[in-house]
Amino acid sequence: MRRLCGLETEYGIQIEGAEDFDVVTESMELIRCYAEDDFVALWDYSLENPRLDMRGYEVEALRNDQDELEHLQADRSKKIPLASLKSDLLISNGARLYNDHTHPEFSTPECRDLFGLVAYDRAGERILSHCAKLRSEALLSGLVRLYKNNTDFQGHSYGTHENFLIQRSLDFDSVVSTLIPFLITRQIFSGAGKVGDEEGFGNGPSSYQISQRADFFEVICSVDTMQNRPIVNSRDEPHANSEFWRRLHIIIGDANMCEWATAIKIGTLSLILDLLEDGCVPLLKLDNPIMTLKSISKDSSYTWPVLMENGRYSSAIEIQSLYLQTAQSEFGGRDFETDWLLTEWSRALDALAGDHYSLIGLCDWITKKWLLDEFVDAEGLDWEREEDLSWLQSQDLQYHNIDPNEGLSSLLEAQGHIKSLVSNDDVKNAMVSPPLDTRAYFRGRIVSRFSSYVRSINWDMIEFEVDGNVRSVNLKNCISLEAAHAYNSVIDSTHDIRTLLEGIDRLNKGDVS
Repeated sequence: MRRLCGLETEYGIQIEGAEDFDVVTESMELIRCYAEDDFVALWDYSLENPRLDMRGYEVEALRNDQDELEHLQADRSKKIPLASLKSDLLISNGARLYNDHTHPEFSTPECRDLFGLVAYDRAGERILSHCAKLRSEALLSGLVRLYKNNTDFQGHSYGTHENFLIQRSLDFDSVVSTLIPFLITRQIFSGAGKVGDEEGFGNGPSSYQISQRADFFEVICSVDTMQNRPIVNSRDEPHANSEFWRRLHIIIGDANMCEWATAIKIGTLSLILDLLEDGCVPLLKLDNPIMTLKSISKDSSYTWPVLMENGRYSSAIEIQSLYLQTAQSEFGGRDFETDWLLTEWSRALDALAGDHYSLIGLCDWITKKWLLDEFVDAEGLDWEREEDLSWLQSQDLQYHNIDPNEGLSSLLEAQGHIKSLVSNDDVKNAMVSPPLDTRAYFRGRIVSRFSSYVRSINWDMIEFEVDGNVRSVNLKNCISLEAAHAYNSVIDSTHDIRTLLEGIDRLNKGDVS
């Protein structure tokens, strides 16, 4: 990829065997299981402003505010300090691990390569699975289970967010309008699949959708995230020098269990952003994007017709093919990763137009549907029988269980039915070591070597306290490969905190950015 990229994943949590439990407290305690020493939350929230919009203004209030106020009042009754409640950790691999109120969340470190990002995403599963095991052992009764999915099947959704660094010189409204046709049709190969329809939050025949998240979106773009949920979040928080950069925050994606689906979801969008920055992305417009998002997800014929703004019909496959052909023309032969993406993107569209079951083990919604059909046949169930809905949804949920001994996707992977893109050693390394070619390496090594001196920390700022003096290291300009290597070499050649800060001073005088 030609840009920094990261994934944020919120996990569903259950305590099996517990008659009642506080999900906020349990999410907090789960995250605290990661810390080897006494827990200290150092995340600096003062650097965040959720009301600042990338379209050039700051809103007075968010539609989320009432929810946040209710959460805050409930949290105060627990008499737990906010820092402890959030349990916000930056860990040694450069990732962020914290309690997003009712969900444990893992945010990968910034990555430059696609397969590295996949490895860190899988590392998050293992880290949280280990925390769940420790928390289960600490409980007097009950077993903690975590699910990498996006719905509780009761009308509540939690996110899997994609973050891309893009040039601020690009007009943001143009970026959004250009990306929407791609994002809405991308679900045909990146969707995770779901039993049921949650728009009405009611029961009914066991319909099957290709997307977990499609039911929950209402608008194209907004600074809000929980109410009036947008496809693109416009919060202006680049985690970089805001003069030059934006963080494109895409919240429409599903949580994928198949590594191939994660890679093609992220990789194809990265190629579209390359086309956008190079000025050659196809300019398409849908008649009703939100309605199209939902209709594609629910179309059991898998023909996915799409009404365009000009009144003509196309199909999701045809739209994706146009993007693919443009990317092939512009970027074919650029490098191994790009050629792999172009090949797999083409393979996916060919299969979806013909034998989509050839994508079993690669595409989540197809793999899950195949598994559920096997379950229906084995247990004598019926997709059209309303009383079978809960059985099918329980199997749907088990597909996303991250316990390697229980999760259905893990069992399929162990049996060779789901293809791996990264090795077990790659994932084990990603659990403890940060990427070598981004600023996450500097941040991760600070956490593992000098955490006793860290007063506060964020993605792009680290505040130290040394000999009673407070000193900040600003990483907002540490974006390029050259800058990352410069900062990373300083910490690799340093044995004490004072020498480290002196090295950073010398580096800043050289203005490596």
